[in-house]
Amino acid sequence: MSTVSSMGNPLRDAQDRRLPRIAGPSGLVIFGVTGDLSRKKLMPAVYDLANRGLLPPGFSLVGFARRDWEDEDFAQVVHDAVKAHARTTFREEVWQQLAEGMRFVPGEFHDDQAFETLKSTIDELDKSRGTGGNFAFYLSVPPKFFPTVVSQLKKHGLSDAGPDSWRRAVIEKPFGHDLKSAQDLNSVVHEVFKPAEVFRIDHYLGKETVQNILAVRFANTMFEPLWNRGYVDHVQITMAEDIGIGGRAGYYDGIGSARDVIQNHLLQLLALTAMEEPTSFDAKALLTEKLKVLNSVRLPKDLGKHTVRGQYAAGWQGGEKVPGYLDEDGIDPKSKTDTYAAIKLEIDNRRWAGVPFYLRTGKRLGRRVTEIAVMFQRAPHSPFDATDTQELGQNALVIRVQPDEGVTIRFGSKVPGTQMEIRDVTMDFAYGESFTESSPEAYERLILDVLLGDANLFPRHQEVERSWEILDPVEEFWDKHGKPEQYPAGTWGPQAADEMLARDGRSWRRP
Repeated sequence: MSTVSSMGNPLRDAQDRRLPRIAGPSGLVIFGVTGDLSRKKLMPAVYDLANRGLLPPGFSLVGFARRDWEDEDFAQVVHDAVKAHARTTFREEVWQQLAEGMRFVPGEFHDDQAFETLKSTIDELDKSRGTGGNFAFYLSVPPKFFPTVVSQLKKHGLSDAGPDSWRRAVIEKPFGHDLKSAQDLNSVVHEVFKPAEVFRIDHYLGKETVQNILAVRFANTMFEPLWNRGYVDHVQITMAEDIGIGGRAGYYDGIGSARDVIQNHLLQLLALTAMEEPTSFDAKALLTEKLKVLNSVRLPKDLGKHTVRGQYAAGWQGGEKVPGYLDEDGIDPKSKTDTYAAIKLEIDNRRWAGVPFYLRTGKRLGRRVTEIAVMFQRAPHSPFDATDTQELGQNALVIRVQPDEGVTIRFGSKVPGTQMEIRDVTMDFAYGESFTESSPEAYERLILDVLLGDANLFPRHQEVERSWEILDPVEEFWDKHGKPEQYPAGTWGPQAADEMLARDGRSWRRP
């Protein structure tokens, strides 16, 4: 054996950042492949990864759904989805190679014969495409079907990996609708797949800007010394949408915005914003620090004063008249489901004691935006006259997750002129302007990480269960007290949300 071959390829040094990590031989099986998520996000993401050269040459994509399709029909559906939604340009040769590995298995989730067909399809792909027995099963289906699909995978030997191969399960949210259902779901899934083989998708964690929270904090020395109760007045985490529920009445009614967004996305953003520095950037170290924060989260004693829920009423948005939530198709006119939720949380540890974290989310708000605003305390002493600083707000560091991804720092500066007048100005970093490379879609990063077995950006079952522990008491309180306050579509939520902050002498930031 030559020296070079025993050392491996010296041109493929793991520390060479120019070479991206490329998935090894593998395939992806998508259950519920006819749904919106699959068409608009998953299929285009697979194509974009292939186009960027990050998938192995023999990569295979198997669709499973209740459709009487042949492989060619499935390939056509993927082709149309890619043409409509892919981020990168369409290249025929990339498409041809990908299409050769596409298969479709028709069937119901309880149909044993369909799962036998799936098994033989995977065996055939191992031989014809060299997938090496490595398959990820993506459950893009309503949560009530998770137990059926997972038990079918076990029954037909599909979850068993060979000695040198792997099998992984990818689960879309929601992971339950309260703590009990989340625990039941986790136990069903973990009976079949080991915890390390289960990847729970929170697409927010795949966004470049969310990962940038860690980069801003821990790769720089200028922020971390201020990132504590000594300097921070409060933190606001907002996820606002300007759309209504669209065609999701069946899913959304009875779930609501707090369960849909606060329990997963916003508590994950809170954990990343507030956590201590991990020992390394691996899944276990990140989980340890995020869990410490989530375990320190405390709900306010008076939930009536420090939580708010709302429901959008008819109003004007984007120049057109839109209906209220109770007038949407498929919604019970007596529904108490929240389309807006705001809660105040505290973190009971040395770094954050006494610093409130305000989380809010809603539909039909002023504009679509997700951001984390770290609001700093005012200067302890001002040598300037009150009139000089009347237009000066609070210093803030704002991380914009979407759209216009970037970071803004707001601080006071003198206005040119003979008077000493100080006003807020901003320094702005925008991803789109600072880098020539466009950010990959969240699902590109997450699908690649599943194939690589990298669990950094996936919430573990302990985090999911702890997040439900935080939210469940709020949901129980709302269930017993009153109903959501109406707010006109196109505004920034119910009056009670402004009053909640006003009681603390603060106000919501206008994103």
